[in-house]
Amino acid sequence: MPPKKEHPGHGQEEALGSIRQQIDEIDDQLLSLLRRRIQLAQQVGKIKKDHNRDKWDPKREREVVRRLLRANAGEFPEPALKAVLYEIIAACRLSQKPIEIAYLGPEATFSHLAGIVMFGSSASFRPMETIEDTFIEVERGRVEYGVVPVENSIEGAVTSTLDAFTRSQVKICGELNLAISHNLINQSGRLEDVKLVVSHPQPLAQCRQWLQRNLPDIPRHNASSTGAAAAMAAADPQVGAIASSLAVKTYQLQVAVKGIEDYRGNTTRFLLIGSQPPRASGDDKTSLLVALLDRPGALHEALSTLADHNINLTRIESRPFKDEPGRYLFFIDMLGHLDDPQVREGCEQLRQFCSHYQWLGSYPRSRE
Repeated sequence: MPPKKEHPGHGQEEALGSIRQQIDEIDDQLLSLLRRRIQLAQQVGKIKKDHNRDKWDPKREREVVRRLLRANAGEFPEPALKAVLYEIIAACRLSQKPIEIAYLGPEATFSHLAGIVMFGSSASFRPMETIEDTFIEVERGRVEYGVVPVENSIEGAVTSTLDAFTRSQVKICGELNLAISHNLINQSGRLEDVKLVVSHPQPLAQCRQWLQRNLPDIPRHNASSTGAAAAMAAADPQVGAIASSLAVKTYQLQVAVKGIEDYRGNTTRFLLIGSQPPRASGDDKTSLLVALLDRPGALHEALSTLADHNINLTRIESRPFKDEPGRYLFFIDMLGHLDDPQVREGCEQLRQFCSHYQWLGSYPRSRE
């Protein structure tokens, strides 16, 4: 009797089945380890609560990620590994104590996206109508943190955020530099269906050249946010919104054209505001809000004082006093933490040149 012939694909199916079984076993191990990790995180949270310690320790989180990236040595794709690690860390942190974060809404704005990057998708987010409302929610203790945009690499400062700091006592607790990619989205995913383009004024400005080249006769309309623009597109098939990739899923829209910003490398800096800034992480920034004395050379003296203490400024922005023409407030960002001796001494000496001095916070520098 001739030997039974095996099907040509039989060996491949066996090999695939064996590999998939090994993957299933690894997934089971991962789940078991993740459950153990969150249990340990909850124990850490209890100890911190009993000893009145900060729930958020950015220095520790960064050390964990850096150690694992070094151990990985590039074998697992690094951007994906970083995203997974920060999501796990965020979920474990939230298991210690639920955190609610306010942001400029509605859902799927870039502020919302920045909040997800900072805290993970399992955090609780509360949309606000204005940036000022975000400050108020934090200051009155109704949420733990707020996420606000402060500057864009193309369009410059977000003045409503700077002005809100002059009326608030909240502290900066962190920052994030978020790469911004603008998509034109609508219901059909077809560019020819767009009869009106809607977005926040900044994205409209950042896509001005593309719109002029590709939709020169299509009118444009300002919205309060990119999320609000996406909501308008979801309600009207003739509206095209300039919005984030998050808005596509949130409002069940389609991408007509991806990446329509005029300049690559478009980045928005977001600030995390709260009631109490974190301890030094070893890689920090300090922000101040000052008004200088009305005398010749005051700005030069102030900057020279900081330079004499070897303090590196990363940004200085002026805003006029609302009710005093000719007088200005200066927002100053510098490297280092207020607990660093040279930063503390430099800031103390800076006070003598100021009619108003306000420490806005010391916080970890952005992880990209």
